[in-house]
Amino acid sequence: MLKQRDLYESNELFELLSHPSVFPFVRQKAKTADELWFMTRQLMEEEEQGLVVSRTILDEWGHPIGTITLYDIEDKAGFLGTWIGLPYQGKGYNQQAKLDFFNELFFELDFQTVFMKIKKENIKSQRAAAKLEYACDAKESHPALYEEINAGEQKFELFKIERDNFYLYTARQAQETEQAM
Repeated sequence: MLKQRDLYESNELFELLSHPSVFPFVRQKAKTADELWFMTRQLMEEEEQGLVVSRTILDEWGHPIGTITLYDIEDKAGFLGTWIGLPYQGKGYNQQAKLDFFNELFFELDFQTVFMKIKKENIKSQRAAAKLEYACDAKESHPALYEEINAGEQKFELFKIERDNFYLYTARQAQETEQAM
């Protein structure tokens, strides 16, 4: 489940993002709960300006367990940033959050493309991206972008999700569910 970002969840999210196995891979590297509160406030203002789309990922009891955000929005496209707290990893929350978020982005907010740049050393996220049937490797289809994101010291893999591919995936899933009934 996803919900709009909220300042009051900062303490819970900070506890999860500060874990050493999570912190290196989050974009908002807050060192305190107060710093995360201010970053979240700024992010909410940026969303009002159309610069980002950010949601809190919830568990089945409505507790915040991570975030999913589309950054660097330009021409109906942007870069995905997702993190989930360690106790909730490997339990299907990531894939469900992406499905819900992509449904909102593509079919409610009219986005066309979502890019995922994943740090080369982030093997968990690369495996998660490889499981997404609707995602594809984008280094050959977008070589200039691939070079741009790898121009610095940090190196990344590049994936993309296009609305048409996501639509075909969801339509196929719906058809398989219908046939199983």
